[in-house]
Amino acid sequence: MDDEYAKLIRRMNPPRVVIDNNACENATVIKVDSVNKHGILLDVVQVISDTNLVIKKAYISSDGVWFMDVFNVTDRNGSKIKDKEVIDYIQRRLEKNPSFATSMRESVGVVPTEEHTVIELTGTDRPGLLSEICAVLADLRCNVVTAEIWTHNTRAAAVVHVTDDSSGCAIEDPSRLSIIKDLLCNVLRGSDDPKTARTALSHPGVMYRDRRLHQIMFADRDYERVEKAGIRERDKRPFLHVTVSDCIERDYTVVIMRAKDRPKLLFDIVCTLTDMQYVVFHGVVQTERTEAYQEFYIRHVDGFPISSEAERERLIQCLEAAIERRASEGMELELCTEDRVGLLSDITRIFRENSLCIKRAEISTENGKAKDTFYVTDVTGNPVDLKIIDSIRRQIGDTVLQVKHNSNLSPKPPQGTTIGFLLGSFFKNRSFQNFKLIRSYS
Repeated sequence: MDDEYAKLIRRMNPPRVVIDNNACENATVIKVDSVNKHGILLDVVQVISDTNLVIKKAYISSDGVWFMDVFNVTDRNGSKIKDKEVIDYIQRRLEKNPSFATSMRESVGVVPTEEHTVIELTGTDRPGLLSEICAVLADLRCNVVTAEIWTHNTRAAAVVHVTDDSSGCAIEDPSRLSIIKDLLCNVLRGSDDPKTARTALSHPGVMYRDRRLHQIMFADRDYERVEKAGIRERDKRPFLHVTVSDCIERDYTVVIMRAKDRPKLLFDIVCTLTDMQYVVFHGVVQTERTEAYQEFYIRHVDGFPISSEAERERLIQCLEAAIERRASEGMELELCTEDRVGLLSDITRIFRENSLCIKRAEISTENGKAKDTFYVTDVTGNPVDLKIIDSIRRQIGDTVLQVKHNSNLSPKPPQGTTIGFLLGSFFKNRSFQNFKLIRSYS
């Protein structure tokens, strides 16, 4: 009955969205007012992420039955959003998104379709793994339409959309699906794998791949740090600073994050907090040059703040992992060419033969064109020799493969910050007196 009443309230009070290009000098302002529900912040941030907008600032408030958010956004070039189609899309999605009217117990981000078969993979990362997976799929007459592959902390995960190469439709034959699953599991299963490799074939459908990848890697416990030869994985990462504190008098847990700014950073943080069953009651987001600052006042869905050292430690580890999974490690290569069956298998084989290790990849096809992005290092995790890239480009085609970005040539992220506690004055004299700092490092 409570759930039906909540649905009625939301139907009577649909979200109100205002998109204003005049309120701010250098950004488009998106304001969202709605009846509050668990996961609504993620719904809104997901829509903004879908349109590849950059969130420069954000103010979040949902303390009570009402949700109010303000986002200052730009396009990737730092300009206001002038494209009417983009503005209409955001307005339509935020005001009419079915997720605003669903039960919080229902799944999020799943849209039925009969076009693709979705394959989810997880296992131990190793050089050449993606090449082996693509070779198996090509041998099984599976055409990769879209895919996203992440690696983090010795683990690898992928969500791959495939079709039958002859029909161009989803694969539905149970026996063939079973063969695909078994062979991919054999590829993923390493001889010294401390965890179990997994392959799952979903019913034909499409989902938000990035959120699903977070869920897969979280379930695989990739946030647990490993040490090799006395070197911890966290010692090798770029500037990152996460703290979890107690706001005793206000009965909140305060999460503060500073990191190098990048696309979809806010989505990754909010996605992780939501999937870990935390609710953001207040928050502020700000970017300053290359640095991102995010400050959230949270409680568990049961209404209580974090109460144990172990839970604080786990939350810090999981947020660090969420930030790192999508970090653009290594050299960014972009492949643009006519799509064909087996193309991805051939490209990844050439990478493997030239000792390139793929740390992350985004695969897409549209109108017969393949547009793939790879983030690569050498097999030891070090920068790639440019002579090797030049050799690969001559083999594939100079116009087909382009170097889009080389993180090793980028300026180093700042080691300090001028951004302070942005909500400090809001709770001043009430809550920041008794902060208990759990961990802070950069």
